[in-house]
Amino acid sequence: MTKAELVALVATQAGTTNSDAERVLDGFRDVIQAKVKNGEDVAYPGLGKFSRAARKARIGRNPQTGAEIKVKASKAPKFSAAAGLKAVVNGQTPPPKLAKVK
Repeated sequence: MTKAELVALVATQAGTTNSDAERVLDGFRDVIQAKVKNGEDVAYPGLGKFSRAARKARIGRNPQTGAEIKVKASKAPKFSAAAGLKAVVNGQTPPPKLAKVK
């Protein structure tokens, strides 16, 4: 699904315009990025939790040569699916009904 398709589907589902839906989705993305960068967890019930994971420095290997390389410590985004999302994906509960995009 492309961003344009997502925006159109959310707009139809919410009964709003594509531009309003895109502003909301962009705002959601911006909030997630800013809060997770600052180390805060962002949970959305039924969807999941966005958080930041710390990765320690380590010694890795170049797969082509086998030579050891130093990998610096870093931070990575992490997403943990909520029980509600897992239940829908596993077929334990029905997915929400979606409106048809015009």
